[in-house]
Amino acid sequence: MARPIKFRRVCSMPDSCKFGPLDSPADTDSRIIMGVDEYETIRLIDLEGFTQEEAADQMSVARSTVQLIYNEARKKLADSLVNGKVLSIEGGKFRLCEGTDNFCGRGCRRQRRGRRFEGKRSGVE
Repeated sequence: MARPIKFRRVCSMPDSCKFGPLDSPADTDSRIIMGVDEYETIRLIDLEGFTQEEAADQMSVARSTVQLIYNEARKKLADSLVNGKVLSIEGGKFRLCEGTDNFCGRGCRRQRRGRRFEGKRSGVE
């Protein structure tokens, strides 16, 4: 029997989902797709200043899982910046928090903004 997928908790969807050079061609060969869970690790660790362990608690996964997700996200960011590729944030194994969970802490954007996201509640690759 296969192990069930453990969804990563994400506090909110990104405000913008597409980044890249302004003079980029529209072809898909120069496009990188970053999962929403990868975006969340970058947000928590690099922007909010969480340790990997704190980010793991916030996302309800193991610290080693956060480390793997974070390393992949950093590679994608570097590829986009260095090689001038468009970066799209979409999909991934995640579930949006309700903003009322006991586990939501200082890094929860929903609590800080005081508004609720009314879009897609989860995504799967």
